[in-house]
Amino acid sequence: MRLASFQITNFRSINDSGLIDSTQITAILGRNDSGKSNLLRALHSLNPAEGIAELSPIKDFPRHRRLEECTGDTPVVFTRWSLDEGEQAELAAILPRAAGVRHVTASRGYAAARSAGFEGLGALSLDVSDTKAKVRKIVPAVKAAAEKVADEAAKAALEQETDVFDAAMIMSPDYIKWSAGAIKAAQALRKALAVSGAELSDKQDQMLAELEETALSIANDAPALERAQEWVIGKLPRFVYVDEYPALPGRQNIAEYLGREGWGQLTPEQRSFGKLCKVAGLDLRQLQALLDRNDQATRNQLVNRAGSVVTAEIRRIWKDRALKVRFNLDGQYLDTLVSDPNAAYEVEVNLEERSRGFQWFFSFYVAFFADTRGGNAEDAVLLLDEPGLHLHPHSQADLLAHLEKDFGNQIVYTTHSPFMVPAHRLDAVRTASLSETAGTTVSNAAEGDERTLFPLKAALALSRMASEPVKQEVSKPVVATPEPVKPAPAKPAKSAKSAEAAAVIPAPAKTEAAKPEPVKAEPAKSELAKPLAVESAKPMEAAPAAVAAPAPVIPVPEPAKVVAPAKAEAVKPETVEPAVVESAKPAEAAPVAVAAPAVAPVEVLAPATPEPAKPVVAESPKPVEPVAAVPVAVAAEPVEAPVAQRVEEQAVAVSQQVERSAEVD
Repeated sequence: MRLASFQITNFRSINDSGLIDSTQITAILGRNDSGKSNLLRALHSLNPAEGIAELSPIKDFPRHRRLEECTGDTPVVFTRWSLDEGEQAELAAILPRAAGVRHVTASRGYAAARSAGFEGLGALSLDVSDTKAKVRKIVPAVKAAAEKVADEAAKAALEQETDVFDAAMIMSPDYIKWSAGAIKAAQALRKALAVSGAELSDKQDQMLAELEETALSIANDAPALERAQEWVIGKLPRFVYVDEYPALPGRQNIAEYLGREGWGQLTPEQRSFGKLCKVAGLDLRQLQALLDRNDQATRNQLVNRAGSVVTAEIRRIWKDRALKVRFNLDGQYLDTLVSDPNAAYEVEVNLEERSRGFQWFFSFYVAFFADTRGGNAEDAVLLLDEPGLHLHPHSQADLLAHLEKDFGNQIVYTTHSPFMVPAHRLDAVRTASLSETAGTTVSNAAEGDERTLFPLKAALALSRMASEPVKQEVSKPVVATPEPVKPAPAKPAKSAKSAEAAAVIPAPAKTEAAKPEPVKAEPAKSELAKPLAVESAKPMEAAPAAVAAPAPVIPVPEPAKVVAPAKAEAVKPETVEPAVVESAKPAEAAPVAVAAPAVAPVEVLAPATPEPAKPVVAESPKPVEPVAAVPVAVAAEPVEAPVAQRVEEQAVAVSQQVERSAEVD
């Protein structure tokens, strides 16, 4: 039988869930505390593996209602089941009028009792007018035959039974009661006919036989109906409800397991270990006997084969990575080891040390593989409460595929995860909602508020994204070609006729640094100042700006090189006053850009004829034309460049060099 639909009433948060359609796999979505688990628990109570038991009104009856309303007959679970052709024929053989019945029902209340019903069961077939017509023909014929009987006692007895038969054949609404009286009266009439020797015609005898058959079929319907109801209850699949899975130990003592198994005192962990041995094909008693004979080679061969069997199944359903399962014998102990052969280092660890998600999946596989193949869950309806909570989303999708493909069982489960929603089978999705007045209700049309429908919407979006690949346009790289920075042309400074040549240092661009102080040149001790050729600093070539330029750097001119002058006849001046060289006023320049303008070279020319030195005031150079800076995307950090200080130091160095040259001469 296959579960077609079910309905839960009067249980915890559920007043009336409504009729919930069921398919091969049914997913129930809903918010937290919407009553999804209550649906599974109530359904499980119809036919649990441990047997039916009474429900507790104090614990299970809706708490907003009075306990006096709850009785043993208060309905809780109603289920509707589909029959295949073989089951239909089997039912018709038990209850003839059930021929053509394709659906049966099973229900329970708070008492530990169940009832069954039959959809489309035909009513008891009884043609009242035909029955009356036959009785009207049989009774006169029997009385006519009684007149011919010579024995008065036999004649009187036959007439009396004829009157009883006539009264018993009067129809009543209770067909079962009528059939019992009709059968008894017909049998007494035949006995009286036989004693008296009276005979009926063949036609009249045939009509009496038909009345007997009709009454007998009705009388036999009650026990047949009872047997058919028992057949339905006996055909119900078991319900297996799972919300938590017992841990599977990675190390087990074989001798201890066998001892507790014999006493019937296995722990949940040991029962899980027994299921693992069933899946792997290991006979623990055989392993123990081989240990007693000290046959380690055979023991190792058996566990190696078992590890290969489990590894093949795990790799088929666990798509996250290809893992290897191996069993290791250590005397009385059996260890379950798991490794990743594709990793850089194949390290084996105990099953208990693997991730929580893999432990859950492994325990789930072992438990249901063992239980659905010859165990108590074979052909059972599996009720799973939030399966796969510890799994990665992709592993949850693998679990859903595993439930659909590898299980012949019907499955009803609850979930919040979009990856556990069968988006390709929306007919299998149900939604549960909770309201203060109606309690928990379930919709077959996937209706509800935004939170209730969120997993379904997300599952549909993920399914659409998976079926429609995203088109990515390849963008062409943009190559920026910056214009080279042209340095401003340098203009030579005017020469000064003086015994002592003073170098004119160009003023730097205006910065935040302190203003340079005037530099006073020391008077030359030589009789005649020799012309000096001061090499100007080489202008720095401006590098082309890149797309992303580094922080700007202000070029600093190199110190001027002093070339010793040629010897000349000294002319002793009468009086040489020290020349005061005023520092050039800084030119008003544009703000510092990424590429600073190059410094123009300055050349000092000696006079043709030496004349007495006069105070010379150096002319300030013309302002340097600012060069347009190339905009750079990266903001430059503030530059700390003590340019004024460096200019002052260079001026002092030039003066000292001139003084030393004069002393040499």
